[in-house]
Amino acid sequence: MSQIPVEDQVAMTMNNDEIADATSESNPVDSCSDDFEFFTKIGLTKLQEPSLEHTIIKASFCTGIGDQSELAKKINIVAIHKNSHSSRSREARADSFQVFAKAVADKCGGDANLKYGWYGASRNEICEIVMHGFSWCNTAAGNRYSISLSPAKFAFDSVLSSEADENGLRHVLLCRVILGKQEVLTANSNQFHPTSPEFDSGVDDLSAPRKYIVWSVYMNTHILPSYVISIKTPCLIEGSQGFLEANTIKPNSKWVRFPTLISMLSRFLEPSQIASLNKNYSDFREKKITRKQLIERMKEIAGHQAVAAIVDLFAKKENEGSSSSSSKGEAGAAKGR
Repeated sequence: MSQIPVEDQVAMTMNNDEIADATSESNPVDSCSDDFEFFTKIGLTKLQEPSLEHTIIKASFCTGIGDQSELAKKINIVAIHKNSHSSRSREARADSFQVFAKAVADKCGGDANLKYGWYGASRNEICEIVMHGFSWCNTAAGNRYSISLSPAKFAFDSVLSSEADENGLRHVLLCRVILGKQEVLTANSNQFHPTSPEFDSGVDDLSAPRKYIVWSVYMNTHILPSYVISIKTPCLIEGSQGFLEANTIKPNSKWVRFPTLISMLSRFLEPSQIASLNKNYSDFREKKITRKQLIERMKEIAGHQAVAAIVDLFAKKENEGSSSSSSKGEAGAAKGR
């Protein structure tokens, strides 16, 4: 893969994460909108629809939430703003990104493994990142040792990490990321640098990554915020089959109590993983983390498939129990007649 100019290209979320061209010269912008004054004040420019750049970013986001197709139809993209790196400090960070991209490419045989990644957070946090860069205290970062971003085709994961503002809008960052050679990191890893000079970033799964992990020492040299996508979404609640609208949750939605789930998972997990589960559950009960964060961390520790399988198992048993009780009731009624 040849070296790619940072701000002259826009990524499409194809299955292979390849790049489609969209030159910045053909992208007119709207005049400042009062609705997004907080973005225009920090130097972001609103892309005009239907410019080529706006069309590509919108298609990229929509592709990334395609797995939640019914919900995706109800997610409305309200605005897309571009980070033009107008201030001297932001221009310096963009230049630094290009220098590091070239350095990693030289080290990796000409391929810096440049990708786009999504990052969801609150509006205020996104503004802080655009103005000053990432910080270990960013609330959506995951932990103080690294920054986690969602691959291009998993934009929905970033939506779940975002927070609605006072207008009910959520905001996600589309960032350019230097991945280089990746190494697998375990859930809740406290690793804050590569295990050897051979590696440049982390990942949860080499063959099917769901998270790009950039260590804190590289967070402002290997990540470049490029666009802010503002969206309107329904209220979301997680179930075993994905995320549902809060006002459409059905009584038969699959669920299981956290202590039961932890008990079942403990039968095949390592002691360190069990301790991590219990620690996170304790943090949840003490309101140090949210329910969504607890579920996400359980999936990271035990694996999404294991958690889903246990929830499905309990739901099946519950349904069988309900059917059995119903049959007995019908038999009893028949005897009574």
